[in-house]
Amino acid sequence: MSYEFKLPDLGEGLTEGEVARWLVAEGQEVAEDDPLVEIQTDKTTVEIPSPAAGTVARILVQEGQVVPVGTVLVVIGSLDQVAPAAQDFVREEAVAARQQATPLVRRIGRELGVDLDAVVGTGPNGRVTEEDVRSAAGADAPAAGERREKLRGVRRLIAGHMEVAHREIPPVTWVEECDFEAVDLKLLVPTLLKACALSLQEFPELNARLEGDEIVYLERYDLGVAVQTDQGLVVPVVHGCDSGTVEELAAELERLADAARNGTLAPEELRGSTFTVTSAGKLGGLFHTPIVNHPEVAILGVGRIAPRPAVRDGEVVVRRTGTIAITFDHRVVDGARAAEFGLAVIRRLEVPTAGEAESEPG
Repeated sequence: MSYEFKLPDLGEGLTEGEVARWLVAEGQEVAEDDPLVEIQTDKTTVEIPSPAAGTVARILVQEGQVVPVGTVLVVIGSLDQVAPAAQDFVREEAVAARQQATPLVRRIGRELGVDLDAVVGTGPNGRVTEEDVRSAAGADAPAAGERREKLRGVRRLIAGHMEVAHREIPPVTWVEECDFEAVDLKLLVPTLLKACALSLQEFPELNARLEGDEIVYLERYDLGVAVQTDQGLVVPVVHGCDSGTVEELAAELERLADAARNGTLAPEELRGSTFTVTSAGKLGGLFHTPIVNHPEVAILGVGRIAPRPAVRDGEVVVRRTGTIAITFDHRVVDGARAAEFGLAVIRRLEVPTAGEAESEPG
């Protein structure tokens, strides 16, 4: 008896996934629901359990490979009962293994049309290296002093998002100074989330997305927050930023940030953001121009906050100041409206109580 485990449909319209890490090895016995493989999507990394008990007969997709939904990833049980197409793949991998080349090198060989049987390996024990394959294909090998690393995992996904953002979105960035004396910097980001959510109610075109020839206005305020992790930048979503208190938003943000750094975010915690906030803290620079988190149409970034000279009532005083930057999709948002939105956020940060009072109906 054998079981072919295929890459499942992980929802949200995803059509492919990357095998980030195998949690089992060939020949290993597994029980049903034992951790099997980590799959990286454009939203998160998901740990998938084994659907059946048995022996891991053959791993068919190597770490770092991106495959469409429905691809057979692994065979659990006897190879004799594996479907013919999977058997062909197994035989191909077995031949490649005899060629003493890593999965990455074999894939490069296939992409460049190089027959590895005809390549003399220069690596340890005659292993065929990437340089051997590229040399055989006439491609440029890394020069002395260079090191090449495949774009994969979170970094590959970030690159894909940035490519879409630059290709499809005509961005404009508006920047203004903000006085942060009234803000508890320990609660900076949740305070920003609250100020943005209240201001987005006044400027709905920034809480929207463009779908074909229609602007979809979103009547919920689920804001993404950029979080730096060891694997790269992820954007978990804080739901209901318009209704939660700053303290409630802070607690939820802390939970999401911890999960992001530990790699335990659930897929639904990375979906459906309507607007994004990013703050690099001390690394933020004087100001920066954040990139819109597609398919959203705007993002707010905060520059480095520090004591600086400022003029108040004709006197030069030291104030804790920084910058607020709004990058927006100019197809959906006019410059004047983006500026008015930014000023509304700043008013709520400089005078928090008044800002919230102004947003209440009646």
